[in-house]
Amino acid sequence: MTDAQRTAAIDILKINDRGSYTVPTSGLYPFQWNWDSCLTALGQRHFDAPRALTEIETLFAHQWPCGMVPHIVFHQLDDGYFPGPDVWDCRRPVPTSGITQPPVAGFALRRLLDGAPDLRDRARPLVAQITAWHRWFHATRDPGDTGLVAIIHPWESGRDNSVDWDIPFQRVPTDGIAPYTRRDTQHANPAHRPTKDQYDRYIWLVERFRKLNWQTDLLHDASPFQVVDPGFNAILIRSCLDLADVAAAMGEDDLAAQNRTMAEAGLAALPALWSEAHGQYLCLDRGTGQLIDSPSSGGLLTVFAPIPADHAATIAATIDAQPTRYRVASHAPGTPGFDAKRYWRGPVWLVVNYMIADGLARAGQKEAADQVTASSLELIHQSGFAEYYDPLDGEGLGGGQFTWTAAMVLEFLAGER
Repeated sequence: MTDAQRTAAIDILKINDRGSYTVPTSGLYPFQWNWDSCLTALGQRHFDAPRALTEIETLFAHQWPCGMVPHIVFHQLDDGYFPGPDVWDCRRPVPTSGITQPPVAGFALRRLLDGAPDLRDRARPLVAQITAWHRWFHATRDPGDTGLVAIIHPWESGRDNSVDWDIPFQRVPTDGIAPYTRRDTQHANPAHRPTKDQYDRYIWLVERFRKLNWQTDLLHDASPFQVVDPGFNAILIRSCLDLADVAAAMGEDDLAAQNRTMAEAGLAALPALWSEAHGQYLCLDRGTGQLIDSPSSGGLLTVFAPIPADHAATIAATIDAQPTRYRVASHAPGTPGFDAKRYWRGPVWLVVNYMIADGLARAGQKEAADQVTASSLELIHQSGFAEYYDPLDGEGLGGGQFTWTAAMVLEFLAGER
């Protein structure tokens, strides 16, 4: 079965390949997405490492001068997605969005080069580019110099409609926005997607930032939504550490030192987000200064960074206690807001499973990591390469023939071997 899964995964990556970038899936997501591409490269490296590097290079070719890497690059016009480039109006040579996504590039580059060291010279410019992105986060999203960065739009987290955002998102108005027509509900079941009320708030924030001409140094304070997501910060910390190792191997000692300093600041600050009651980390609402009482996969994903061993062991136990057939639910089953089929309010996502399993294994929680991997591959066997899955019955949900799901399967299978 593993050989058949591997062949099917490679076929999906090739089907969604557009030459120098890969779309998440045809129809629903017709452009290049930031963290999708970096995670896609992890799958591509198993059969075409140079093409995997091209995936990351193409993304960073559209990095903004300030250092930000946008969450969408609109390489070709396609009216099948909303909001398109006209709504963002970022006035870039190639249209992009004006917000970012989880900075997994440093981790992806490290893993790619570990298996393809002959690509190091070609990858050298990326080390400086990714470092600039890391610096941008700390310069613009951590004005209090806390060591942890905030997201200013739910889409930046990658977990668009998580229960984590419900309370702080209420501070975002819904009035005064331009009329719009959603496209996502034409490609996927509306009952499985974010609600209209959430979309109104998403668009209000986009319009707010657009009125400020996308001056990224102003947007944090201008946003009524400022949330410190532990999973997001864990990805940044891990990427800083991995990129520091890559930079050091290339003799780029200054870049290595910058990344280690940023990672150390984040690691020192993370324990403040720990919840003993929930057995995981929680998000922090900067608007109130309080932790958000919402146990989600974002707080479990924090194990992707080198957190304390006792916290990693507790996270393993928290996952093991989930009353679902499939792991890892994106929101704790049985708690307020859980919805087994609605996007990030309950379903399983293989990209999150992959990072959680990687972190658990590195923390010495091998049995827990193996269980997450086995559950992920069982979902593929039962329901194919879906965008996400019901944690109770394993139904495949959202888009089909999904790129990063296929990429994660190649990573899981390679790890098994």
